Amino acid sequence: MDTIPSLPAKLSPSLTEREAITDALYRFLVGLDTNDKTLFESAFTPTASFTVNGRNAQGLSALHDNCFTPVSKLDTTHFTTNMRINIDTSGTKASMTCTGLSQHFRKGKGLQPEQPRLLAGSLYYLDFVKDSDGTWKIDDWKAQSTWAEGDWAVIQEVLTD
Repeated sequence: MDTIPSLPAKLSPSLTEREAITDALYRFLVGLDTNDKTLFESAFTPTASFTVNGRNAQGLSALHDNCFTPVSKLDTTHFTTNMRINIDTSGTKASMTCTGLSQHFRKGKGLQPEQPRLLAGSLYYLDFVKDSDGTWKIDDWKAQSTWAEGDWAVIQEVLTD
């Protein structure tokens, strides 16, 4: 998407710890929805693991191949809510549970009526670590879809390209 600019990975003024942890998740989702590779990458550790419905990608390169590249070929929006965050006593690790909705259309078809689409509701569990510069990043993400409506082919087509 070229019309909506992205904000930088580091926001001003400084965020609270909980806001900064949540922001790592938002950087991933907004980076994905706006095809912003830099913002997407800022959300993850280099060795991050991402598992969706049992399908695992390990490391930033695999996240690009199995998530960013295929999904950025679609018209998407991702939303999260019901976030609960636990920060460990060291202050450098945290975990989150939340729920998400993700809407997927074929590229350029999102605003056209009666297009095939896939809407999915999912439960998320994420582990975060604080980087040496103080930036929170996702180290492990498990997503399990609990329901879906629409056409799975919309997303399966880009996963097999």
